[in-house]
Amino acid sequence: MIDIEHIVAERIAKLDRHITAFTAYKKLIDQLMLEKPVFQPDLFEQLKPEEKAIFDAYLKRFASIQDYLGAKIFPAILDLAGIGAQSLSEVLAIIEKEGIIDNLETWIGLREARNHLEHDYPAEMEQALLDLQFCINHYTTIMNYYNNVKQFIAKYGFGNHADS
Repeated sequence: MIDIEHIVAERIAKLDRHITAFTAYKKLIDQLMLEKPVFQPDLFEQLKPEEKAIFDAYLKRFASIQDYLGAKIFPAILDLAGIGAQSLSEVLAIIEKEGIIDNLETWIGLREARNHLEHDYPAEMEQALLDLQFCINHYTTIMNYYNNVKQFIAKYGFGNHADS
């Protein structure tokens, strides 16, 4: 028999590591934004490679966290709570109803913005910077999802996994 509590605990530990790095990159971006208006195309182009790398690292974590929440965390915590869901759309509908995500439109908007940056390689720097800024501005949204997952686990009384 699969020990779903153990699986959830391992997945939350991995998510915690992603969140730690995500937060560190956000702090570096905040510091850089205090120094210069990085979302102006001409100024962004002048950033040093190591400064641009911070944005790339942030976006990688942003995408990884959202993917991991949707594919691994949400289905597992619903399973842990005894709530059955088969498809991703069912999972997301229940996750929204449970208040883990604010609404499905926001979830999809975040996914679309990061997909534009990750897969479409926008030809226009202005649009790329708008998408990048959107993802950075939604740091708190991702953190809310993370905290809501922890609260959901605690609400259902599964060990002390929410204290990680």
